[in-house]
Amino acid sequence: MSEDGRHGLTVIAFIGSVFSPYYAWARRRGRGDPLNHCTVNVVLTGAGGARWCMTERGRGKTRRDASSLTIGPSSLNWDGTSLTIRVDETTMPVPSRVRGTIRVHPPALTPRAFALDDAGRHRWWPISPRCRVEVALDQPGTRWSGTGYLDTNAGDEALEDAFSQWDWCRADFGGDSAVLYNVDRRVGSHLALALMIGQDGTVEPFEPLPRVTLPASRWWRIPRPTRADPGQPVTVTETLVDAPFYARSVLATHIGSRPATAIHESLSLDRFRAGWVQAMLPFRMPRLG
Repeated sequence: MSEDGRHGLTVIAFIGSVFSPYYAWARRRGRGDPLNHCTVNVVLTGAGGARWCMTERGRGKTRRDASSLTIGPSSLNWDGTSLTIRVDETTMPVPSRVRGTIRVHPPALTPRAFALDDAGRHRWWPISPRCRVEVALDQPGTRWSGTGYLDTNAGDEALEDAFSQWDWCRADFGGDSAVLYNVDRRVGSHLALALMIGQDGTVEPFEPLPRVTLPASRWWRIPRPTRADPGQPVTVTETLVDAPFYARSVLATHIGSRPATAIHESLSLDRFRAGWVQAMLPFRMPRLG
């Protein structure tokens, strides 16, 4: 998010795109090679209008090593202190270009990942919840700086096989950050992670807060549960993405007796696995190569 709050940007690099209909079809046929289903998802919101890119590419268009990942014309490179992302993607469903460079500067890295299921088949690592971000896009022409969040997920099975839904929230307190991760598992009990993460990378778990039910997203009616201090108001101040199985929003919330602006995400995997949603996905997620 930019410092003035007018611009938002999300970049997710997928090896074995968990939301790919082509990967799902390949797995059903016993040919689910994750390196054959890679994509760089780029989402712009705010001033200048929303833009969405998520073109999938095959094994021949993917290269990786310990410090870099290239998928088609886009790449991510880690130099030991910062992450440089170069994107060159096409929006869908109306084609236009998104091209430029994003630099992510984490002040420190957290020391560990967290298992999201009892078997440890799904892991989440909140690498750095409050990074300095510099954005320079030639197309559309925009430059800004702000704060961002860096994490990674890894898994050994399809998300929809393990979970029915999850919600995630990152509240920025200007130094440390609170990260909440709530997961409804298909097997086992509900998981509620509540972490306070310092600028130095220290992670302090705290007792999960009471559940709060927020209004569903306007168009696709995605539920938006979260957790917050008891008795304190929580409101949706902006909806950044309202998709058939996913919503990203900005919240005004209270966590740990402190007011905060938070980014919130809600994912319905029951909705994602529905046949009518799977049939829609290729129109937003084309495949090349």
